[in-house]
Parts: sequence; structure tokens; C-alpha cells
Amino acid sequence: MLFEVWAPRARRRVTLHVDGAAYAMEPDPVRVGWWCCSAPASVGSRYGFALDGGPLLPDPRSRRQPDGPDGLSAVVSPSRFAWRQGAWPGRPLAGAVLYELHVGTFTGEGTFDAATERLGHLAELGITHVELMPVCPFPGTHGWGYDGVAPWAVHEPYGGPDGLVRFVDAAHAHGLGVVLDVVHNHLGPSGNHLPVFGPYFTDTHHTPWGAAVNLDAPGSDEVRAYFVGSALAWLRDYRLDGLRLDAVHALADTRPRHFLAELSAAVDGLARRLGRPLFLVAESDLDDPVTITPREAGGHGIHAQWNDDFHHALHTALTGESRGYYADFAADPAHALAKTLRGGFFHDGSYSSFRGRRHGRPLDTRTTPAHRLLAYSQTHDQIGNRALGDRLSARLSPGLLACAAALVLCAPFTPMLFMGEEWGARTPWQYFTDHTDPALAEAVRKGRRREFAAHGWPEDEIPDPQDPATRDRSCLDWNERERTPHAELLAWYRQLIALRRTTPELTDPHWTYDALSVTGPPRPLVHFRRGPYDVVANLGDRPAELNVAAREVIASWRPMSPPAPDGTLRLPPETAAVLR
Repeated sequence: MLFEVWAPRARRRVTLHVDGAAYAMEPDPVRVGWWCCSAPASVGSRYGFALDGGPLLPDPRSRRQPDGPDGLSAVVSPSRFAWRQGAWPGRPLAGAVLYELHVGTFTGEGTFDAATERLGHLAELGITHVELMPVCPFPGTHGWGYDGVAPWAVHEPYGGPDGLVRFVDAAHAHGLGVVLDVVHNHLGPSGNHLPVFGPYFTDTHHTPWGAAVNLDAPGSDEVRAYFVGSALAWLRDYRLDGLRLDAVHALADTRPRHFLAELSAAVDGLARRLGRPLFLVAESDLDDPVTITPREAGGHGIHAQWNDDFHHALHTALTGESRGYYADFAADPAHALAKTLRGGFFHDGSYSSFRGRRHGRPLDTRTTPAHRLLAYSQTHDQIGNRALGDRLSARLSPGLLACAAALVLCAPFTPMLFMGEEWGARTPWQYFTDHTDPALAEAVRKGRRREFAAHGWPEDEIPDPQDPATRDRSCLDWNERERTPHAELLAWYRQLIALRRTTPELTDPHWTYDALSVTGPPRPLVHFRRGPYDVVANLGDRPAELNVAAREVIASWRPMSPPAPDGTLRLPPETAAVLR
């Protein structure tokens, strides 16, 4: 078997160790910094590299780390994966309904196989794509996954590579596509051995997590190829349908062709070779249309991005919260919600009090389909980064949760749900870690408490990220679905998603409304018309009247009478409806 590694920082020699035997590697005569050799090995063989007589380290391109990030790598052969489903035709992003899922808390067991047992629920709900939070290896057993350190491998406690294959295979059997959240902007603080091998990081730029990934300094050609190769391997070898790219605003790159454009071109090329749709979804706080503008028009060519502006506008309209970055939206929630429904970005060059400057650029709605923006009322970030990890269901009535669902699922964007949202789960989703380094664990614990103490939270109220109970509290309680009011909310989500699936006007990506109005305060009254359908939501605590063109109520959270002959609709408080 051929083994190779990019190790330009090796001065004299690189030694390969496979199943206890050592082999001297030779410099590649063509590729600078590469070392290679052949050695007997088979699937499951343990191996690693030693540079200049140093410690034995895992392969930077390891596909499996059976003993965690610091252990030896194991040989994996994707061609031998045991797929049961035949050729998968793929599912495109347009018209999709995504469902963000964390493997470690979706079930109490926290494994791919346990999550597989719940896929029928998602198919019945009407979901089209499961979006997995990161599954790359990280220290310990339980964590969010954003501190992974082996971007080509699969976290062993979840089930490793074979477990992921079984999950994707079962999802496809249910007709569900699978999207994976990947992190290219940083690696975790523990178990990261890449700097020993080469200039994977640079001090030229900095991120909130330390030194930036080297995308534009000397050696960056290989670093870019490393991350592009990882992305293609996930899509190709695990038959995934798309990738979610974490915090692309932290990808510092001054080269003429941005890394994102290089990545999107490679993914589009792979899609053509495989004959099925593939897509990339970026997380970006830049409010810059360049991210999702096609490459031929001068953009990066990413197929979609999360739209936090819509979330913030909806959140402030629902809760009245005004701290931090919510302040800009809370000043006039009705205006903010109307602006994001009409044009996507709230910050389009306008002043941001949170940033103390102007921010963003306008999105051209004439050329950008609305499905390129993802809409949501909750995500792992917007729940888990709160002090107590409290969901909207902890403070909002079922009626307001139903209003949020209607606005997310009936707007022209691509909707995304966070696991358990569909039944108004009361379990929190808190920040939890399982760092094996005691010093790092204590630093994270103190840092978390210090952060929220600055906002007035008593330190003893902040959950300890390292306490196993914090993760356990964050696991979904699947029995909730059968109880009131959870069962009613679940039925409402199913009804809305089914309506979306059978109603072309509700998945039309054009930014066209025959009517759009959001009035308030106190809480907004929302009305927009898409073709022959009126979507209305009364977020207030009193009945409201408005004029609609439709005459038939086809879905409503609370029982309500049809409009009067003159078109006047009396909408109960905290209620949403769709009329035709």
C-alpha cells in the first residue's frame, strides 16, 4: 500500500510506522515537501509518522482515529464501504427543508446508529435534508464538534466511518439528503498536530480561536488543497449532498482567487462527474452578497448562506430581546422583519450599533433567488450560546412558536429547523465539552462563567461545560412528542411542511409578494401574499383585523372563521394562518 504525507518541516527524514514495523520514507521527486513509501497494510492497520526521530503522530489526512486525536491512524478504504442503497440521485437545495441535528444529543445514546432509528420521524415530518453538526474527531466523547482536529476523519464515539455510512445509507432509504457541517477556519486547541508537519497556520491573520488557517502565506497552495480535498472526500466517499461551511468570515484570504471560489468550483466539478446535485451553504456574518454570487459574476459561487438577519428580526419580534447584536433589530422589530422578508439582509450598508459602524451590502433580489438564503427561528448557535441554552419554547407560548413556524416555512427562503423545534422541545441545548486536558477544561469552565458574569449572570447559574449532566440535559426527550401541547405543535409543523411541498407558490424563490406588510408595535402583525395564498401571523396578545384577498382558510393554528365578504379577516391573538 502506498503511504504519503506532506511534511515540509521534516529536515532529515520521515519514518512510517505500520502495525509495529518501521519504514523509511523518501522525498517525492516532483512534489516539494511530500514524502512517500510502500508498506504492507490492510483495512484497520494502525499507522503514523515520525519526523526527524520525533514522536509518532497521526496522519494529517487520517480517515479514522480509533483511539482519539492523539492516537495512531487506521487505514480506511472507502471503496469497501458496505452500501445497501444503489445509486443515489441526490436532492437539490431549491425547495428543500433542512433539519439541523447534533448526533451526540439527538438521542441519549449519542451515536449514528441511534440517530438512524429516528430518521422515520424526519421523513414523516417532511424534511428533505438532515444537516449534521460536525462529526470530525475531538478529544473526549461529547462536545459540539467545532473543536475537531482531524478534518478527514469521523468521531469514533459516534460510530466512526462505518457508522456514518450506515446513517447516510439509511437516510437515503428514507429519501433524505444529508448535509455535513465542516470547519475550515480553525482546529481545536487539543490534539492538533498539523503544525509539526507544515505551515497549516499563519500569524499573518488571527481569528477568535487563535492563529488563522494558512490560505495565503507561503505553503498555502498545499493547505488549500488539503481542505478542498477533505470537502470533496466527504461528498464523494460518504455520498453526502452538501456541506455547511462554518464561519467563512474567519477565512482570511488575500489571494486573487478566494479559497471559497476555489472550493465551490471543485464541488461543482465533482457534481458534474458524479451526475448528482451538490451544494455548499456558508455561515457568514458579513452580509456581503459576494459569498453567494456566482463565480462568473465575480462572486465566490457558494450556493447558499445562513441568514442571521432574518433570525434576529424574527427573534426580537417574538421575544422583545434587545441585548448585544439584537439591539439593531429591536429598535423597530416590525421594520426589521419586513426588510429581511423583502430583501434578505437587514444590514445592507446601514449603521450597526453593535459594531459601531456601517455594515453589509444590498443583495440584488433581481438576480439572487431567495432560496440561496436559509431562514430559521432557532439554531445550535442561537440556543447554545445563551447562558442557559434555553430554547424559544422555554419562554414563548405555543401560539407564538406556531407563528414562528409559519413565517419560516412560508417565506421564500430555504427553511431550516433545529432538532426538537418541531414539537417545541423543552429540553435546553447547552454548551458542553469533554476536554481530556485538565488545564484546558478549567480554562473553558472559567471563561464561560466570566463571559456571562459580565452580563449579570451569577457564576453558579452557568452550567459547567465539563459536567456530564450538562450534555445529558441537552438530549432530546422523545416522549414529549405525545404530550400536549407538543403533539399539537408537531401536527402544525407537519401541516405547514406538507403545504409547502404541494404548493409551488410557497417554494417560489422569487422575491415577489402581491402584498407584504408588517405592522407594530407592540408585537407585529405580519401579512404577505404569494400568488393566491395569504400568510398571516398575529404575534400580539389581542385579536387583530386585516384585509386579505383569499377567501378560504386552509391551515390555522387556532380555529378561525373565514374572511368576511369584504375581505376582512379577524385573526385571534398569537395565531398564524394560511388562506387560499
